[in-house]
Amino acid sequence: MTWDVLSIIGTIAFAVSGAIVAMEEEYDILGVYILGIVTAFGGGAIRNLLIGVPVSALWEQGMFFQIALLSITAVFLFPNNLLRHWQKWGNFFDAIGLSAFAIQGAIYAANMDHPISAVIVAAVLTGIGGGIIRDLLAGRKPVVLRAEIYAVWAILAGLMIGLKVAVSPWELYSLFVLITALRVVSYTFHWKLPSRRLGAH
Repeated sequence: MTWDVLSIIGTIAFAVSGAIVAMEEEYDILGVYILGIVTAFGGGAIRNLLIGVPVSALWEQGMFFQIALLSITAVFLFPNNLLRHWQKWGNFFDAIGLSAFAIQGAIYAANMDHPISAVIVAAVLTGIGGGIIRDLLAGRKPVVLRAEIYAVWAILAGLMIGLKVAVSPWELYSLFVLITALRVVSYTFHWKLPSRRLGAH
């Protein structure tokens, strides 16, 4: 049940996020659907490749494709004056998608009895994979490579599940709220990881 709920939340959040980025870049309706679908399912496809699940498993998720298509359609038909607040709502949907998919990916790997390192990798790839593909297809610098803290929260989710700190449904939902809140706080207050610039000589 927890797995399905997190999958649905993540699918909706990333499908919406991909669709809005596509509309910002003035893609046509086909481009909006493609970017929305790729954002929603890209992370899961990369994760499946790396932890040994056939990529074809994605095609068995008929209900999730329908949910993604409905979400993208709803966003495409949304009034423009509401979509202007993308900067605020887009980041929020992205935070929800990151949190839901990072936890879902970690559970997936943990259920396959992979070591904690694989659980963390699965959490990170599922959480950030779709967003990276979305940003690259939209010609943007991926949000995970920017200074704001992003992938760290996916690592934290993988660590909590890999160490079996969060196991029961209420613990997993609490972790989902925590990771989402940390991501929102980190972009609101511009928390940054250390970076080093190489100046022009």
